[in-house]
Amino acid sequence: MSAVLLQDGASVQRPAGVVAQATNLQRVYRIRRGLFKEPAALHAVGGVSFTLEAGRTLAVVGESGCGKSTLARMVSLIESPSSGQLVVDGHDVAAMGSAERRNLRRAVQLVFQNPYGSLNPRKKIGAILEAPLEINMPFDKAERKRRVQEMLRQVGLRSEHADRYPHMFSGGQRQRIAIARALMLSPKLVVADEPVSALDVSVQAQVLNLLADLQAELGLAYLFISHDLGVVRHIAHDVLVMYLGHAVEQGPKQRIFARPLHPYTQALLASTPGLAKERIVLKGELPSPLNPPAGCVFNTRCAHVTDRCRAERPVLRPLDERLVACHHAEKFLDGAPVVSVVNVPLASAKSS
Repeated sequence: MSAVLLQDGASVQRPAGVVAQATNLQRVYRIRRGLFKEPAALHAVGGVSFTLEAGRTLAVVGESGCGKSTLARMVSLIESPSSGQLVVDGHDVAAMGSAERRNLRRAVQLVFQNPYGSLNPRKKIGAILEAPLEINMPFDKAERKRRVQEMLRQVGLRSEHADRYPHMFSGGQRQRIAIARALMLSPKLVVADEPVSALDVSVQAQVLNLLADLQAELGLAYLFISHDLGVVRHIAHDVLVMYLGHAVEQGPKQRIFARPLHPYTQALLASTPGLAKERIVLKGELPSPLNPPAGCVFNTRCAHVTDRCRAERPVLRPLDERLVACHHAEKFLDGAPVVSVVNVPLASAKSS
């Protein structure tokens, strides 16, 4: 059970349950190549499935161009999947009309990477935070102002900050404001797209602790997009590793971080300082999503590639309490743990 703040200010107990469920989500873009050529198909997301429960965080990790942000845009209802099913808060998104989808967007909110770019520099913080309530809820000015002040206190800011402009705050404070705006409509799911990558390391710790505190207090579900596995180690419950639009490994954080079974996951962990004993250098460049390799999408850069990898695309299959898409994943089961999954205490969430 988790406490949830309602629109009227009351608090109720909501049982933990599925907030979002994706089944074989795909997103294909048609790219024009010339006046007389057929458009090319770019498979940005090539069939991703997951279940996200209240009070839990699913981290999506991978290199730039792997499809993380496209997946986030589909889950946040900005874009529609080309195929597959997406159920958010019990509603099948594909079967909904535009008015129903607009109402559902209250349950899903976004926190962007750049806190300064996501805030209107010409408006005071109070007006920025009031805007979601003014558009969606029948509250008068006094009630909106009261809710803004309460939310500012909840994210570790003071009520007088409502009368200031975004440029008057530090990067960490601006990201707290962005988080406050995302929570103004009491969403069930928050999609955080690289929310701390633009911040200093010390400030990252404060924002991550704030997100964890809010999740525990409000029962929020997070879809956390990141390329930094050091950050993911602190915030995530489950991890989805993507490469060239495909999920290559997926499961509990403890399992994946302690003994990754896909060579790409191993390389990602080895590239993060402090998470692995030895470094793995990937050869070659990320293939073009317009012309992905046959067989396993990782075969052009994998040190363990075989003829089977080049000819047959592996599917996600259960192994060691996670899902992995590798023909030879069993060979990595007997090795010693790669990293120790111990959460290091972070700085106080109430710091600015």
